[in-house]
Amino acid sequence: MSTARSSGMGWIDILRCGLVQTALGAIVVLTTSTYNRVMVVELALPAMVPGALVALHYAIQLSRPRWGYGSDMGARRTNWIIGGVAVLGIGAVLAAIATAWMQTAATAGMVLAVFSFVLIGAGVGAAGTSLLALLATQVDPARRAAAATITWLMMILGIAVTATIAGKMLDPFSAERLIAVAASIAGIALLVTLLATWRLERSNSFPADQSEPSKKPPFRQVFAEVWAEPEARRFSIFVFVSMLAYNTQDLILEPFAGLVFGMTPGESTQLTGVQHGGVFLGMILVALAGSSPLRRWIGSLKGWTVWGCIGSGVMMASLSLAGIVGPEFPLQITVFLLGLANGAFAVAAIGSMMKLAGYGRPGREGIRMGVWGAAQALAFGIGGFMGTILVDITQAVFRDPSLAYGSVFAFEGVLFLISAILATRIGSPDRPAQRFMAAPAE
Repeated sequence: MSTARSSGMGWIDILRCGLVQTALGAIVVLTTSTYNRVMVVELALPAMVPGALVALHYAIQLSRPRWGYGSDMGARRTNWIIGGVAVLGIGAVLAAIATAWMQTAATAGMVLAVFSFVLIGAGVGAAGTSLLALLATQVDPARRAAAATITWLMMILGIAVTATIAGKMLDPFSAERLIAVAASIAGIALLVTLLATWRLERSNSFPADQSEPSKKPPFRQVFAEVWAEPEARRFSIFVFVSMLAYNTQDLILEPFAGLVFGMTPGESTQLTGVQHGGVFLGMILVALAGSSPLRRWIGSLKGWTVWGCIGSGVMMASLSLAGIVGPEFPLQITVFLLGLANGAFAVAAIGSMMKLAGYGRPGREGIRMGVWGAAQALAFGIGGFMGTILVDITQAVFRDPSLAYGSVFAFEGVLFLISAILATRIGSPDRPAQRFMAAPAE
């Protein structure tokens, strides 16, 4: 592995940032997958309850542009990263306790759950935005696409591994076991973050003309400048629609597996691991395609984004038929292929994002990341909650879980096709990636 250049992060430092992403993914998968499954299936709560809680934590993340702006002003980013992971971990443990309380003290459990998910949203936003700003400003332009790919892959790896291990540890299910698993994962994640960020941030992280907050324009002015950029605006819309399509199934897949296919909590959590394993492989395939001798024909970031969205739509359409086909339906294979297509379009979009972050006026990387992060958070919040609402409505209409969940999955397929159309309008990724894992300087 190459050594770091004095002007930017080397591959070792990039991998250390990736470890932070791994820690974030490990904690978040509990809040978005495991807890909602327990609330819906084991506690027999309406699906909109966990949906509203997850939507709340995404609503908190709408402040990401402000955090990105703070990073651009020269705040020490590693402190934000460590503090964010700590707050996230505390929120995850409190959420597990709240879920357990709902069995005996529903009101107290719900109040604690609301507070917990506020902490979760604040922790993810603070740590995630600060980490992206750190990468955008300290990684050489030639390495930004690669850095985004590596760190995202490591986050997906954290999600997949944690989902699989947590799934096995949760069987046989009990409230005490849920709390113990959450506390263990949160503690390990914080320790990994502390080790990964130790002396990571360089003393000369910020250019001299950005080191003094008084020299920075006000937040509203900077935000208006970024939103006025056509590419930033178009990309924000694409991020919103594609992530809306992606996340609508996030809170309903495990309950669907439990209600329609009779899976245990451990089995349905492992199914999430299968999906994220497909995401991981999809990202690897795109990275290899962009670095191969055939990259001229198969290395286009736009192409992978478009076809990844189309593939995701096809798999969602197939999944909508699962309940009708019955036990013979290849559920795990379909979920894996869905993850594969999701990973392809996601990593291609990430490569485009890292390039677009450097377009326009310099010193705005953090807020651009914040704007796109806010678009994603808004989509995730609306998507997760919308999915649970649609399931509750369709179940009331059809009185059949198979038809109810199938209808929602079909709707998601349509959203993915719309995302594919929007992806064709993204301007800068039209150029084929010359070396996806080592992009040329711009």
